[in-house]
Amino acid sequence: MSIVLRTIALAAMILSIGVRVDAQGVSNARAPVAGNGSAAGPAITAATAPVELARAALSAHGGEKFRNLKSVVLRGSVELYAPNSTQSIPGGFVIVIAGEKARIEVDARPAVSFKMIYDGQRSYSSLPNVDMPPLTKFGLGMLVKFDQTGYAVTGIPDKKKHRGFRITDSDGNITDFYVDPATGRVMSFLIPYGGYTFGTENKKMKEIDAVLIATSFTQRLEMPQGAFFADYNVKDVKLNQPIGDDVFAIP
Repeated sequence: MSIVLRTIALAAMILSIGVRVDAQGVSNARAPVAGNGSAAGPAITAATAPVELARAALSAHGGEKFRNLKSVVLRGSVELYAPNSTQSIPGGFVIVIAGEKARIEVDARPAVSFKMIYDGQRSYSSLPNVDMPPLTKFGLGMLVKFDQTGYAVTGIPDKKKHRGFRITDSDGNITDFYVDPATGRVMSFLIPYGGYTFGTENKKMKEIDAVLIATSFTQRLEMPQGAFFADYNVKDVKLNQPIGDDVFAIP
């Protein structure tokens, strides 16, 4: 059970990375990226450069409105599948993100229940030996900074019909993105972290206040014991709501 608990916690961290909010007050020289979840940008072809794929992806998810989100609150249900198991563990989740801060709670009692907090400098987990990485280092946190100093965008092989590109930061952290060439939307991304490979596949997305939010998605974590799966369904989304610092207080 300990490996299952750790796996679920790691997957929850990657879930929070998938809904990253840009830090307030952080600035860097860059050109504004226009767009919203429904607008089609320039056509994506086999010849589209990796950096333009990243630009199209950010535009498809809301452009500057996505990049400058102040807060995101997600609530919903989750079905957890341990490696080599066809029996799901049903539960609920809540994610609160504001700038560099995050709070994640997963309640799948009696099997598992935990919370994780990152206050922008320190991390806390109710599970032992599980730390939360800085949210800027992976996932959509990389996408919103693709055009800033210290980030490199390179090409990777496409996956089926989806165009691929990689974003790497100055510390060597990597996220591989795959976008739908018809819409520019990020349909999946892969993150190598802590000796594991995390995969997220977006099934359904919804435009809320001109920002594209994944409302149904699957996560896969490859491990020596087998693959861990988690199916998430978001039932409630709140954007740009005031979030008190007490929400991110470390116990």
